[in-house]
Amino acid sequence: MTINPTTRDYNKASVLDVVLAQAPLTRNKLIELTGLSKATVSRAVEELRADGFVVDRGVDAIAGRGRPSTYLDIPGTTGHVVGVSFGAQTTGVLATDLRGREIQHVIVPTANHDDVGKAAAWLAGLIAGASQPAEGPLRQVVVAVPGRVRDDGEIFGPAESMTYLAGSRLQRVLADLVGAPVLLDSDANASLLGVLADDVTIRNAALFSVSSMLNFACCTDHELARGSTPSFGDVGVLFSGVHDKTLEGLLSTGGLLAFAREQGLGLERIDDLWVETHHDEVRAAVVEAFTTALVTAVTTVVVTLDPESIFFVGRLRTLVEEVLPEVRKRLEERLPAVPRVTVATQVLGLSTARGAVYSCLTLAQARLREALLDARRQAPRAEQQPAPAF
Repeated sequence: MTINPTTRDYNKASVLDVVLAQAPLTRNKLIELTGLSKATVSRAVEELRADGFVVDRGVDAIAGRGRPSTYLDIPGTTGHVVGVSFGAQTTGVLATDLRGREIQHVIVPTANHDDVGKAAAWLAGLIAGASQPAEGPLRQVVVAVPGRVRDDGEIFGPAESMTYLAGSRLQRVLADLVGAPVLLDSDANASLLGVLADDVTIRNAALFSVSSMLNFACCTDHELARGSTPSFGDVGVLFSGVHDKTLEGLLSTGGLLAFAREQGLGLERIDDLWVETHHDEVRAAVVEAFTTALVTAVTTVVVTLDPESIFFVGRLRTLVEEVLPEVRKRLEERLPAVPRVTVATQVLGLSTARGAVYSCLTLAQARLREALLDARRQAPRAEQQPAPAF
């Protein structure tokens, strides 16, 4: 017979939710944040302690007179998650506990691969290395890739140097290798998740990742927008407003490098456009084209999505910063209202991985809550206190 979770079970789940989000914290703070009675919180804490999901972690030395307040925390043995930024040039891997506290991270140049199996094995090795100091099992992996992703696992239109990733094989192979659930997402989505986690006041925003490829993400009411087809977010196919060039042709590293060479700049790599001295007129023409493409991209998003903020990340962010004053000026001439347009502060390889971690935590914490409630449904008798299987 199936037994539905009781009010006591839901109270216990609510206490766990707050501990996962706020730990370490005292019981008094837990009572304040849950709105539950002292007795209810104490009972839930003791049950969670018996389940292995809560431990004591020091005391509050300034709690006032009387008995010191003990801090409650999530033990490392509960498990850990790993976020991966699998970029065309740089790969970052970040392991954290279920509270989101860093265990270890690694940032390395992306190895050259032409096969999904080899790439998955390489990533699995990096994940194992970052997870080595972790006390508990691996609960979730999220890998952010330069491409559009559908259904959490199928890659469409990856960066030119990573076309071998197209399809869903990477997710399946990597999940088998690491022995944990694996989800794929776009690097733009992961970057925007990182921005949203750092500023909870943002409601509606858009983000352009201008790097090995042009990628796009947006959110409404602090929630990422996800399309039902591979076309969603493929802004690179739009006309840039410059000759016959698409946005991808001017707002990606490869596209802009090819355009600069067409104009007569002998660049070996795109970074040379802003770190070396060039013929003023030729460089000015390239920068003007880039500026026009940015204005086109931002205008398209403003008139269709009406975001309050638009962020830029990626290898071309230095050039974006250079032309941003001119971009804002042109936007103000065209539009009755202009959102905040800025370059997001990022650490190469790590910031996108951190955004992937936030996605991991949402999934792992929801799974832990569901395991807690499912334990009641599977208990042989209503009066039996079930132990969650997580």
